Amino acid sequence: MEFLTNSPEETERVGASLGKILPPGTVIAYEGDLGAGKTAFTRGLARGLGYRDPVTSPTYTIVNEYLGGRLPLFHFDMYRLSSSEDLWDIGWEDYLERGGICAVEWSENVADALENAIRIRIEKTGEESRRITIEGGEELASFGL
Repeated sequence: MEFLTNSPEETERVGASLGKILPPGTVIAYEGDLGAGKTAFTRGLARGLGYRDPVTSPTYTIVNEYLGGRLPLFHFDMYRLSSSEDLWDIGWEDYLERGGICAVEWSENVADALENAIRIRIEKTGEESRRITIEGGEELASFGL
């Protein structure tokens, strides 16, 4: 599936649509350059899950937890990790077992641990415009996303 957006708000709306239909235990693997809109998409994802408080980048914390929505959302930033071994060291398995949504920025750094993830590529096509490509999670097509 591919979406074209022209503002951060439109990018958030695509994320919100996805957040409304994701089943427990879903892993999302983001791909995109710095400033592409991964955190904006995650803000929408959180809103779609019913979370209403601010959502920020986990750059310095590695993971931010957002609780209080339909499902918990665990937002990871793997930029500073060098391999999937580091991912297991921070308790990845524990997050998976909690039955929430794991949204992983810089997923290419831990790709071998994210085999069955929904892949979301966000590309800049202009100052505020983005191309968002969602692959995997074929069951989502039945929801009209």
